[in-house]
Parts: sequence; structure tokens; C-alpha cells
Amino acid sequence: MKNFVFISPNFPMTYWKFCRELKNNGMRVLGIGDCPYNELLQELRDSLHEYYKVSSLENSDEVFKAVAFFTFKYGKIDWLESNNEYWLMQDAWLRTEFNITTGPKLADMDKIKYKSAMKEYYAKAGLPTARWHIVEGLEDALEFAHTVGYPVVVKPDNGVGAANTYKLRSDEDVQWFIDTKDDNIYIMEEFVNGYVQTFDGIVDSKGEMLFESGNITPLSLMDIVNTAGDSVYYLVKELPEKIRQAGLATVKAFGVKSRFIHLEFFVLNDDQEGLGKKGDVLGLEVNMRPAGGYTPEMYNYSQETDVYKIWADMVAFDCNTKSIGNSHYCAFYGRRDGKRYKLDDYEVMMKYGPKMVMWGRIPDALSGAMANQMYVANFDTEEEMMAYYEDLSAQYE
Repeated sequence: MKNFVFISPNFPMTYWKFCRELKNNGMRVLGIGDCPYNELLQELRDSLHEYYKVSSLENSDEVFKAVAFFTFKYGKIDWLESNNEYWLMQDAWLRTEFNITTGPKLADMDKIKYKSAMKEYYAKAGLPTARWHIVEGLEDALEFAHTVGYPVVVKPDNGVGAANTYKLRSDEDVQWFIDTKDDNIYIMEEFVNGYVQTFDGIVDSKGEMLFESGNITPLSLMDIVNTAGDSVYYLVKELPEKIRQAGLATVKAFGVKSRFIHLEFFVLNDDQEGLGKKGDVLGLEVNMRPAGGYTPEMYNYSQETDVYKIWADMVAFDCNTKSIGNSHYCAFYGRRDGKRYKLDDYEVMMKYGPKMVMWGRIPDALSGAMANQMYVANFDTEEEMMAYYEDLSAQYE
């Protein structure tokens, strides 16, 4: 029996389904987390062979001891994953320490975690990227901003989501950023006038796709976080061929094997000098894990399938035994508390109940990017979906 260590199997809350499918495929699933065992969902407890509680997953010594304990008790660990961006570096460190060969080790992590290092691999994939600069101080930051023109975007070179990401529009903004920034290493990039579309999927050990999907974020995640705006994105009914080819080229360039992926691209809204023509695809950022929040559930609704099963089949059998059904637009809308929406919760459900596949409160840990109250619905036409977005976004003055 193969041993699989799952880091933080209780968050996001649907990740117990990964554990269930691993168990169903005959693997011994060993969980490590900081949540008390009796507070875990019963479904998760039923999916774990054993659970090791640490006081904090931030305490690397405790997490190391947990993996060492499982190794002593059950033998060599075959897989270790969190499927969570926040823990990817720790996952790689643990694989390195325990010689777990089924995922990235520390030597592989620069191109996965550092936005500056990703640029080289996007170039290998034949994709342009925004011009960039690692910020050292005020003088070099201003020089770069003047070279590419305002606005510019700054963000941690190794960051999660849109945290500490800012659009700077003037010399005064750059001065403010330099005066207030933390000790992170920041990358500054020219602003790209485009929307974000992703290529998501599950890759086998040969670099071949077992599942493909993708989403469009019509609003900037940076702006959503910084302005506390509503959260809007949707899974496409059919991947545009340009995005699919860009995704496949990126998978090859980065040498992705045996992973869930969430690859981000810009699609230009207009011609942009030095970058391309309207509709061209640019590399933005790679994420070697599923898209965040409830997106794995949305994959299932969008394609009438089970990505938890497909991923577990990749782990256990290096193939996919789960069929794909009909495709739909799967649309997420996240509302913020305290706003006066024209349709209240009851009215939204009365109008869209038959289309709704998920709804409810969003955990505080996710609310910065995803808002407070979610509504997720399936549609067969883009027109229906856009009418839904108009209804849910309408507010009183």
C-alpha cells in the first residue's frame, strides 16, 4: 500500500474529497494539520488512515516530526501534497528532506514560486511577458517606471494571490510604495491592458493532460482585493484554442509532471506596443496547484465530472478513469457585506434557483479575494450568464 501524506486536508473545506478518492484508490492517506481531530468533518476522518495534529503548520519542526513519525510507522512516504499555494515551498522542503520523488523539491521551486524566474520559462514557451524589474530603491524604481510609462504594477516576487499588489500611477505613488513597503523582494512590471484567462488541468507523469479547464476573470484580482470590490469569474464552456496551445506550451516549458495546474495568461484588450496585438496571449504567472477557493467544485459542475477522482487516479494509476460530461459556463459571483444590492438573497434564489449549484457564506480566510457571500450558477449561453452578473451586481445608489 502506498503512503500519501496530505498537508492541511481540512482547508479549503472541500479538500477532504481528494483524500476520499485517494483512499478509494487503495492508498494509505495520512493527514497533517493544526485543526483538532474532533473538529474535522466526519467525511475527512473517514478518509484518513491517521491524523497528526500540530500546533501550527507554520512550525516546520513540528511538521517535519509528523512526517518522520509517519515514515517510522508506515515506511517510505510515496507522495506528499497540500494542493495549496501557501504550503508549496514547505511541501518541496519536506520532499527534499524525505527524498519523496513524486513532486517538486527545493531545487525546482524558483521557477514555480518566483515571478521573476517564471519569465525565462514563458519565453521558452514562446510567450511574451510584461517588462519587469526587481525593486531595490527609489531611484531604480522611478527609472523603470519612466522607461515603461505609468501605470506600473508592483507585487512580491514570491507572493500568494494579490496580497501586497499595487498599481502605481505617478512618481508620488512610487515614493509612497518605497516609504511603506515591507521587507519582501518586490517585482515591478509594466501595466498590461488585458483580462486574465487561465489554463487549468491535471497533468500525468509524462506531461500529458488528463483534464483541461480554464476561467476568465473580467475584473482585476488586484483591484478586487485593494478596493474590497465584488468577486467575479467564470469557467469557460470551451477553451479558446489560443489559450489551450499557450497552456500546453507552458506545461512543456516548465516540465510539469504529475500535478494539478492553474496557469494564468493575459489576453490583450487592445494593441500594446512591445507586447502584441489585440487578442494576443501573454504569460502572467504559473500556479502548480488547483485554482483557489471553490473552483475544484466548479470544475465538476462545469464539465459534469469529478476532478477529485481524476486527480486521485493520476496519483494512483497515472491515468484517468472518470468520464467528462456536457460543458457549461460555471459563473461565480461574490458579494460584499454592507452593500445595498437590488436583489436580496431570497430574490436571487427565486430567480436563479434552478441554475444555482452552490451558494452560501465564504470563510473569512478567503473573503479578501472572494468576498463574503457566494452564488455559483451554471449556464449554457454567455448571454444568460451576463444577465445573471448584471442582476447580482446591481446596487442602489
